[in-house]
Amino acid sequence: MSRALTENGQRSRFLRFGIAFLAAVVALLISVAVSRFASGVAYLMAVAAVAFSSWYCGMWPSVLCTAISVLGAELWFVRLAHSNGAGLLYPVAALFTAGVIIAIGEANRRQGDRLRDAAGELEEKVRQRARELDTANQSLRELTARVLNLQDEERRRIARELHDNAGQALSVLAINLSAVANDLGRLVNTVHTVKDSAALVHQMSDDIRTMSYLLHPPMLDEMGLVPALEWYVRGFADRSKIAVQFDCARKLGRFLPDVEIAAFRVVQESLTNIHRHSGSAKAVVQIAHSDGHLELEISDSGKGISADKREQMASGGTVGVGIRGMRERIQQLGGSLNISSSGVGTGTRVVVRLPAMESTPTQAATVGMA
Repeated sequence: MSRALTENGQRSRFLRFGIAFLAAVVALLISVAVSRFASGVAYLMAVAAVAFSSWYCGMWPSVLCTAISVLGAELWFVRLAHSNGAGLLYPVAALFTAGVIIAIGEANRRQGDRLRDAAGELEEKVRQRARELDTANQSLRELTARVLNLQDEERRRIARELHDNAGQALSVLAINLSAVANDLGRLVNTVHTVKDSAALVHQMSDDIRTMSYLLHPPMLDEMGLVPALEWYVRGFADRSKIAVQFDCARKLGRFLPDVEIAAFRVVQESLTNIHRHSGSAKAVVQIAHSDGHLELEISDSGKGISADKREQMASGGTVGVGIRGMRERIQQLGGSLNISSSGVGTGTRVVVRLPAMESTPTQAATVGMA
């Protein structure tokens, strides 16, 4: 490769000397053509040829051009015999002018080389910083994905602990209190107190079971996405008093665990935002599977998104931690998340598209045992 660069440099050098030589010859030929109409034109053409060579060819080709054009002017247009030293005025002036032009041209060329080198270094630094930024962004995305996965695992563990330990203990305690209530039938006031306590224990048990299911519903692992969403939507409608319409285009199969968890969390976060912020009395959840993609749409008819928040989202920002988590989760799976609202009072529409092939029966059985 270095040999090829050397050969290219030599060819370029010969080309520049050839152009300078040709410029000197052209200047002499023009001088011959117009010498009958003006005197001293040969030296003017020599200076013009030197200026051209200095601009395009470099210092040493310009020196060659100076020598050829001034010497040619002396031999062709000046008498060999001079009566006095006045005949040297034109060549000396031409040589001086050529020297100044060559010096200025060389200075400009070196300055240009320094500017190009500085620009090249700057571009290389910019490319290096861009590569470092890409690496940092990739590391951040991987870290975010890892945090989300750990969060799901921790939710699953807490849900199992609540169900297996606290839930079972509370069930036994409720049985014991019921037995005590039966034994204390003669003490009416005590019976009422114990029955109230037993009712509170049952309520606490139901709340813990609901919290456990909300953290990570076992139905999602055992039966799949659609039954888990149907269960969650019914419970959400009962708790929030928001009429939620759940539309499923057809009976969907099982998907990979990451896809099912991501879809469930998107619906969970979207409905929570509707309850907290929209003021809407109804919502619609639609799910479909087509062309190898799982499509989710959650919409409401509430307050919508303000202009400031829409501008913030359009510029790449988010309006909350929950939406940021949804966006990161969807991006890690190669999907897309679009949140749209025409303005205040027009409602909000969340559309998610995830690449998701239906899992095989073996994969579905593995998911159910996870």
